[in-house]
Amino acid sequence: MGALSYKGPKLGTKLFILTSFILVVIPWFSYLYLSEMEDILIDSQANAQLLTAEGISTLLNGRSDLFDELPLSPEGYEKLYAHPLEKPIRIDGKNTDWENVLDYNVGFGQASLLSSNPDAVNQFYLVLGEHNGQVYALVQVLDDQVIFRDKEILRLDLSDHVRITYTDYRGETQRLVITATEAGITTAYLVDENWRYAVKGEAENQVPGVLVKTPAGYALEFRIPLALLGSTRNFGLAVVDVDNASSRAIESITGTLPSGGREAFGLVLLKTPEVLRIIEGLGYSGANIQVIDAQSRIRAEVGSYRSGDGGFSEDSSGTNLFNMTAFSEWLLDPFYALVERTLATANDGDESNIIKRALAGSSTVAYFSSATDGEIIVAAHPIIDNETILGTVVLKQNTDRILNLRRDALKRIVNFSVISVILFAGIILMFSARLARRIRRLGNEASSVIDRYGRLTSSRLAAETGSGDELGDLARGISNMLTRLHQHNQFLENMPRTLRHEINNPLNTLSTSLENLASEPSPEGRDRYLESARRGLNRIGLIVQNLADAANLEEALISEDMEPIDLNQLLAAYVSNCRLTHPNRSFQFEASAKPQFALICDYRIEQMLDKLIDNAIDFSEPGRAIDIQLRASGSDLTLSISNEGPGIPENLLSSIFDSMVTARANNPDNRLHFGMGLYVVRVIADHHSGSVQVENLTAPSGVRVSVTLPAMSAQSP
Repeated sequence: MGALSYKGPKLGTKLFILTSFILVVIPWFSYLYLSEMEDILIDSQANAQLLTAEGISTLLNGRSDLFDELPLSPEGYEKLYAHPLEKPIRIDGKNTDWENVLDYNVGFGQASLLSSNPDAVNQFYLVLGEHNGQVYALVQVLDDQVIFRDKEILRLDLSDHVRITYTDYRGETQRLVITATEAGITTAYLVDENWRYAVKGEAENQVPGVLVKTPAGYALEFRIPLALLGSTRNFGLAVVDVDNASSRAIESITGTLPSGGREAFGLVLLKTPEVLRIIEGLGYSGANIQVIDAQSRIRAEVGSYRSGDGGFSEDSSGTNLFNMTAFSEWLLDPFYALVERTLATANDGDESNIIKRALAGSSTVAYFSSATDGEIIVAAHPIIDNETILGTVVLKQNTDRILNLRRDALKRIVNFSVISVILFAGIILMFSARLARRIRRLGNEASSVIDRYGRLTSSRLAAETGSGDELGDLARGISNMLTRLHQHNQFLENMPRTLRHEINNPLNTLSTSLENLASEPSPEGRDRYLESARRGLNRIGLIVQNLADAANLEEALISEDMEPIDLNQLLAAYVSNCRLTHPNRSFQFEASAKPQFALICDYRIEQMLDKLIDNAIDFSEPGRAIDIQLRASGSDLTLSISNEGPGIPENLLSSIFDSMVTARANNPDNRLHFGMGLYVVRVIADHHSGSVQVENLTAPSGVRVSVTLPAMSAQSP
């Protein structure tokens, strides 16, 4: 029957699977950790925004004078905010001196009301500023064909121009056309209801302006006195587009509002300068702060929260732990897509609801998701004056910083994970290859020590026995096992020759005695030969008994009864008997005067002493004394037997108490020695819960065997 074949993944395969698993697990748990940290950061940012809004509102509490400047409610009007300017604008058609006010430009664009082409669309962007009673305007028009006014034509509506509608100080509606014959300085005219002719022969010099052509069209910059708009500050602006220089037909009119009547006006709202000065020093990058009065009118605003307004760049490849941007982006995309899908945001209505709750007296913070601005956190806190709500402070900030930090952290984690896992996998694979090679070498050598007939070819292993790890322990254990098996095999190989020699001697004696007995006529001679034959038979029986005792000793000890016995008395009697049986040997016995009791089986202790005394006699020099001592040490009794003579070889000291191990190179007599004597001593000592040790003596040389047994309290037998 052939050997069974076991198939399974190799160590390298298992380790590769493990490292691949780690490659996924480390980034995943890192993502979970980052997700938790993101929630904490968003909550912290929301709380910080709410505290900032509360702090700003505290500065404005009780300042009702800051909220009493607007002439009427802006409900029903397009709100055109004139942002406070630190210095006047230079009318040159350029936007370089508008500073941060450009962030608040408003785009207008709608289908033409007059064009025969229903898809005609004209767009422009408007931004207003105010300084020292002057309203400055910058109109950026998208126009693919700029048509200037013809000097020879009186009509003012046959070219590209800007129409302004406002209510003067008398409450009358006025119409103003701003036009130009070429790029540069513009001219403003008050016109009739049809927007065709000037009602006065001269231009309106209070409204200077400059027109500059741009790649996308043209830009018009002008200013108008705030007093010209009257107390209501009604203001409307429209851009008229003419594309054909021959027909000069109007293609489209795009205004701030599409319909006529009151709604054709916008309402120029001036932000409160003092409120603006208060909050300007409190703004920070990436945040928008608004002060809104009780009628939901923005009275001051600083900063911007929109993406790309500065502060934090998404390109942080320079800070990555490893420069593996392309690879990390490819590996990061699935994680980042999952992040985008699982980003937890609480959409708590729209911004107007937040403002309404704040104007109702409740401080509020909420999250919003916008396709253009991303994730936005809005915090609002009411401004109070004697339990009257004056307005609210609204602080808006997006979470781009947190999202960018998360993406950068994910990049670093992926990069670090990839590099560390590659290194880890390489190290583990190298280690596993080396470990597999060591195991194969050990296995091959272990297999080669036994030939195909089951015989040992070596008594020890050489591979890995010098290693200090578990594999070295295994190799040394296998080597020791082979050494003992080798000794056992040698014993089994030598036993037939030994038994033949040992049994042949008594058999020869028995055969000779029987032959002599057959031919001996006298009774005295027959008795002598019978006695010789009887001794031969007894010796053969002793050989058989020794073999049986060695095989059945451990089983026999289980049923033995033990009793308290005074070891002093037992040893004294045993030594006296030794002196009688060995008159040519000297025995010295040393023990304390008081009794030393132990729970023992007396005849097994005597059997143990027989083995020890026989060894001491065999290995001691003639005329040298054999010392027997019994000492008490704490709760133990130590029996030691010493003799002068040759020591035990060093290579046998650790195994001398094993079965079939002997230190007798040559038998000095014809007695049988199986190497079982000290093995019997160890078994008897273990059965009595004791231990046995052996040591070589020097000056003079010799051997001491010590047996330690547990002591009992002194008592009378």
